Amino acid sequence: MAASIYPDFPPKTTFEQQKYLLNNINDWSILNGLAVRPSAATDRSESLATTAPVTLFPSLFPRTCFDEAKAIQKAYNRLYAAISRDRDWLKQIVVQLIEVDDFIAKLWNVHLEVEKEGYVQDLSLGLFRSDYMIHKDPATPDAKPTIKQVEFNTIASSFGGLSSKSSPSLPLCVLFIVTTPETNIFDQTSLSTPLQTTYNIPTFRLPFSSIMDHTSVSTDKERILTYTPPHSPDIIYEVTLIYFRAGYSPSHYPSPASWSARLHLERSAAIKCPSILTHLAGSKKIQQELATPNSPHLTNFLSSSSSSDMIERVRKTFAAIYPLDSTQEGKHAISLAMDAKESEGYVLKPQREGGGNNVYGSKIPAFLVGLGDDQQKWRSHILMELIKPPTLRNTILRNGEVQSGEVIGELGVFGVCLWRNGQNEAGGKKDGEAEDGAILENWQAGFLLRTKGRESEEGGVAAGFGAVDSPCLVDV
Repeated sequence: MAASIYPDFPPKTTFEQQKYLLNNINDWSILNGLAVRPSAATDRSESLATTAPVTLFPSLFPRTCFDEAKAIQKAYNRLYAAISRDRDWLKQIVVQLIEVDDFIAKLWNVHLEVEKEGYVQDLSLGLFRSDYMIHKDPATPDAKPTIKQVEFNTIASSFGGLSSKSSPSLPLCVLFIVTTPETNIFDQTSLSTPLQTTYNIPTFRLPFSSIMDHTSVSTDKERILTYTPPHSPDIIYEVTLIYFRAGYSPSHYPSPASWSARLHLERSAAIKCPSILTHLAGSKKIQQELATPNSPHLTNFLSSSSSSDMIERVRKTFAAIYPLDSTQEGKHAISLAMDAKESEGYVLKPQREGGGNNVYGSKIPAFLVGLGDDQQKWRSHILMELIKPPTLRNTILRNGEVQSGEVIGELGVFGVCLWRNGQNEAGGKKDGEAEDGAILENWQAGFLLRTKGRESEEGGVAAGFGAVDSPCLVDV
C-alpha cells in the first residue's frame, strides 16, 4: 500500500461521541432502507432486518479521480453495448473458455439455442457498474493518484427507471429474478418501489427456482412472456422487462432444469437486463482482452462513437491484466503467477461475479498447482496486477461491532444503457424504430463507495466483505 496522500482524518472520538454516532447511524439506516436481512440460519421467519455494514465517517477521495470516473461512464456503456452486439467477436473469446469453464460454456449454449430459433427482442438494457480503486505508484513519490478499474459488472449491479408507452391487451409488469433466501432485499425494494409508486408499473419478485412454475412463453412467433402471481392466480401479466438479480453464479444453477429456465426467459420477447450476450460480455476474459497492452479492441469498439481523447481516458483506467495461456503474454503471466515472490503483486480472477472468488498474492502458486497439470484449466482465469491505494483510515460498523483501522475504498460508477442490437431475426424492424445498433438511452447513473478493512481481500457488501461509505472529496 502506498503512503498516505490525505489529511489526518477521521477525527478521534470519545466513547460518548461514538455511542451517539452509532445510535443515529442505526436509526437512520433502518429508516432509509440501508439494511439487509440476516442469514436464514439467524432469521428463519425472514422477518428481521439489520443495518447494512457502514462506515462511521465519509472516506477521503481525490476529487479529480471521482470526477474522471463519472465522466467516462457513458463511454464504458457504449463499449459494452458494442461488445454484446458483436456476436462474432464474442464467439472468438468465448470459444477459448468453453472447454475449461463449464459455466461460461452453458451460458454460451443458451445463446446458441436462442440464436437457432431466432431472437424476437431486439432491445437490450444494461444496468452497469464500473468499479475502481485509487492507484498511486509507491515507487514514484510525486505520482498523482489515478483510478484503475477493478472490474466491470454487467449483471445484478443496480436498477434505473423505466416507463411503458404501449397499451397491450394484458397488464404489463417488471419481473425481478432473485435468489432464495435473499438477504439484499431492501436494496432491491428501493429499486422496485419507484416503478410502482411513480410510474404505476407492477413489479414482482420471482425466485430463480420458481421461474417455470409461474411464467410461460406464447407458442406463436411473438413469444410473449407472461407471469401469473401465485397470490393472484386470476391475473396474467405480460412481462416487459426481466431484471436479473440472480443467475450470475454457478450455484444458482443446481440442475439442468435451472438452465432450461434461463433459456425459457432468454427466448422470450421480454427485454432482458442483462441479455445472455451482455452477461457474457462482463466476463473477466473480456476485461483482459481489452486491457492487453497494444490491444486494438478498445479503439475498434469505440472509434465510431467516442473521441480519441475519451478512448485514451478509458484506456488509462486499465490495470495490467494477462491471460494464462500459451501466448507470449500468457507464458510470462504463468511465470509470474508461479513465482512465490512475484505473485505477491497480483490477483488471480476467475470468470465469476460476486465476492469470494479471487485468489491473492502468495496463495496463487498453490492454487494453480491444485488445478492439476492440465494448464488448460488455467485459461479460465486472468492474472491482474494489484492496485496500490494510498493509506486511509476509517471506522466500520458491522453486525453491531465497531472496527477501526486502515481501509481501502472501491468506487463503483453506475451506468444505464438501452440499445438496439440490429439482430431481430424473428420479428424484424418496425416502422419508426431506431436504426440497427442504435443506442437509445445512455446515462451515468450515480455511484457507490464501498470500503473494506485493509486485510480484507474482497469488497462486496452483500457478500459480507465491504461496508457502504460516502466520499469526502479532497484536492491532493
